Amino acid sequence: MDKLIITVATTGAMTTKENTPYLPIQPEEIAEEVYGAYQAGASIAHIHVRTPEGAPTMALDRFEETVGLVREKCPDMIINMTSSGGLGFTDEERILPHTVLKPDMGTFDAGSMNFYKGVFINSPTFLEKLGKAYIEHGIKPEVEVFDAGMVWNAIRLMKDGILIPPIHFQCCMHVHGGMEGTAKNLVHLVDLLPSGSTWSAFGCGPTANLIMAMAINMGGHVRVGMEDNVYLSKGVLAKHNYEFVEKVQRLAKEFGRPVATPAEAREILGLPPKK
Repeated sequence: MDKLIITVATTGAMTTKENTPYLPIQPEEIAEEVYGAYQAGASIAHIHVRTPEGAPTMALDRFEETVGLVREKCPDMIINMTSSGGLGFTDEERILPHTVLKPDMGTFDAGSMNFYKGVFINSPTFLEKLGKAYIEHGIKPEVEVFDAGMVWNAIRLMKDGILIPPIHFQCCMHVHGGMEGTAKNLVHLVDLLPSGSTWSAFGCGPTANLIMAMAINMGGHVRVGMEDNVYLSKGVLAKHNYEFVEKVQRLAKEFGRPVATPAEAREILGLPPKK
């Protein structure tokens, strides 16, 4: 197995201060939480931003400030920016921050779906534009799959030249509107991935520990953080995102899976070394 890559997702678009008072939403707060996770062993920062009031946004200035602070604090960390930011943003709003800031990675949600009480639109036209923008700007897609059909869609896009192999997949489990976060479903998704792919996984809420443990044992990688789960254990809120990373470290040690440094993660994912 490759060494284990840990991604930290500190904020997301759906978690609110009502879910946990510890959610970071301001650029300085997000950067500080990423830094704590980086010190604990996370190699990738998956970044969403919020308005000053806490609403999801794809505003370029919020990304510029947040990503700039993360790069200052964690100079060799892999930056992975969202291309969704929530629901209802235009194609241009979703693509622009990537073309300006040129992160190492960007998310590529491989299809449309019901999403909680809304509809998450990723039209064929948008995915073609996003894929071409990533190729032009040297950004590696992280292909988000919420159900099995999205894997097939990604394979078709690969054949069309919109995605360039080897692909890195993120198996997004137990998101309302997607696949339930069960052991059988994760194994099924991973079995569908094209040869040579790398993959990571997370389970939302009560499925977080199951999916984390399975991914470690199956040779995948893991994503943790308040975007996906706010509880360290039943009824116990995490106060910081690094607490989830420390939990992964303990599990990885028990299972004999060394954790990758940012430089090692770049090599595993086929990213260029940090200059």
